Amino acid sequence: MTGKRITSNHPPLLPTTEGDLVDRLRLLRSRRVGIATYRRLMAENGTAQNALDALPEIAREAGVNGYETCPVGVARAELGAGHAAGALLITDDDPRYPANLRDIDDAPPLLWVLGDAALLARPMIALVGARNASSLGTRMAKKLAADLTDAGFVIVSGLARGIDTAAHLAALDGGTAAVQAGGVDTIYPVENTQLAHDIAAKGVRLSEMPMGMQPQARHFPARNRIISGMAQAVIVVEAAAKSGSLITARNALDQARDVFAVPGHPFDARAAGCNMLLRDGATLIRNAHDVIEAITPVTPAAPELDLTPPPAPRPLRETAKLHDEILARLGPTPIAEDQLLRDVASPAAAVAPVLVDLELDGRITRQPGGLWAAVVN
Repeated sequence: MTGKRITSNHPPLLPTTEGDLVDRLRLLRSRRVGIATYRRLMAENGTAQNALDALPEIAREAGVNGYETCPVGVARAELGAGHAAGALLITDDDPRYPANLRDIDDAPPLLWVLGDAALLARPMIALVGARNASSLGTRMAKKLAADLTDAGFVIVSGLARGIDTAAHLAALDGGTAAVQAGGVDTIYPVENTQLAHDIAAKGVRLSEMPMGMQPQARHFPARNRIISGMAQAVIVVEAAAKSGSLITARNALDQARDVFAVPGHPFDARAAGCNMLLRDGATLIRNAHDVIEAITPVTPAAPELDLTPPPAPRPLRETAKLHDEILARLGPTPIAEDQLLRDVASPAAAVAPVLVDLELDGRITRQPGGLWAAVVN
């Protein structure tokens, strides 16, 4: 939807009342309002209510007559359904919103969150893979998830069969986040109903979709961008050549996230996608240590400072005496500096500045090979 509008000087305000949340829900759920349009309307109008007021005129200028925004009752019903399910609606300017996700271009303006929202502030790693996972792939996913949660990471996945399920199960006690393709109150697949309840109790489930929305095929690629967007890295464990996990990996690359893959046998179709990722530049991993080592920034060691106090200045009388001793031992024939140090029986730290003084005065000269000679007038 297009139309020339006057940009507001006021940034979008953080919702403080239920009415603000209702207005934002109405704006986002209105016909022909996607994420980009939502953000532009908020930037131009300052508040969701102002954007809703302006929307019919914008639609008319774009050639859409009789445009109506999302009814208040629909938004209030969704908000009520969320509260009844124990879910929380957070906006992209809420401090509880995942920081990494906020940085991507098409971040969801609103997220329904069910469970421990505090987990969203912790560092996250996504772990995805095949639905028809092998026994070895499932074991690998569980081991990675358990070790990474022990290291302090939250495991993000999509609540799907196979690798996703294994990752969530292994990370349940340490911290896991399930991104759902449908509404946060709609569990898919049904066989993961108990797992979904356990994640809501111990971890966190989230979705950008309206409450009660049944997941459809087109929703899963959109869900995948959230999985990769929340994480600082994506691990793929078993994926076919046309797997949805590869969509997540491509999203991760577009979002400047690290992509890791577990290699598999070339004859195993479930490993074809991982092997393709490795061929195209993904990082091969064998265990959680490989992941942590790859994502941990290398901090160069600070150079050690020489804290030795400088020597106390020599008295003028001693310096003059050393001048005379050096001049007495130097002649037109050059001698080595170490020989001169032995002759005057003084340390290099004391002799060096005196040599510089005499050289600047034009009384001695430095010659190649560390030799010194007196200047003959």
